[in-house]
Amino acid sequence: MLHVETPNLLVSGLFGVVGVAGFLTWHHHLMTDWHADYLGSRIYTGDEICARPCPVPANPGVYGWWFRKIPGNIATGDCKTREHDESTLTLLYTGISPSKPPGNGRPPSKQNIQRRIRANHFGGNAAGSTLRLTLGCLLADELGTELRRVGSGKRMTFHTGETVLTEWMKQNALVSWVVHPEPWELEDELIASLDVPLNLQGNRHNTFHPELSALRVRAKRGAEELPVLPNLRPCAL
Repeated sequence: MLHVETPNLLVSGLFGVVGVAGFLTWHHHLMTDWHADYLGSRIYTGDEICARPCPVPANPGVYGWWFRKIPGNIATGDCKTREHDESTLTLLYTGISPSKPPGNGRPPSKQNIQRRIRANHFGGNAAGSTLRLTLGCLLADELGTELRRVGSGKRMTFHTGETVLTEWMKQNALVSWVVHPEPWELEDELIASLDVPLNLQGNRHNTFHPELSALRVRAKRGAEELPVLPNLRPCAL
């Protein structure tokens, strides 16, 4: 664990004592390496993720969502792209699991990237996945997905549209990841340095942020005006 001695402008750590300039250079190279690993890690399809055994490790980490087809009218000129199976994929979203531990003494999350990617994003619903919520709103006209209150009325999902959304994701959304013991240390840097228009939290600088925020607000307000629907049993992956 690094320790910064402010009065002497020194940083002490595993590599002895270095000046601040040396530490910043080391930190830059470290983040550059993680950045390259993140963008270059293997990409998996939805069918591969949902197979048994699942290829995603049950570890903390950072993941990225790459798309064959762009959902909605998003400017992607500054987004990262990769070639995969004769398709050009565009990176639109980055996420982590678990989230940063709370500072109020509560226990940290036991979530990991396997559960987050497989169970929440591919196998869950809009109530448990901000990515699914965003995609369902963007694809409402194309897929007929409509946000609705379900169960007690406190949760919102796309109800029967969740199945349609899952199929769209399996055809068009692929995912990559890197394992990291403290993924929250990388999240802000990745969102700040990459154009990931489907991220909202920490991404106000993105030009698509106001439009996406307004779209999700309209969808939630529309759901509030409609009757509550019964819960549906989730489909097993």
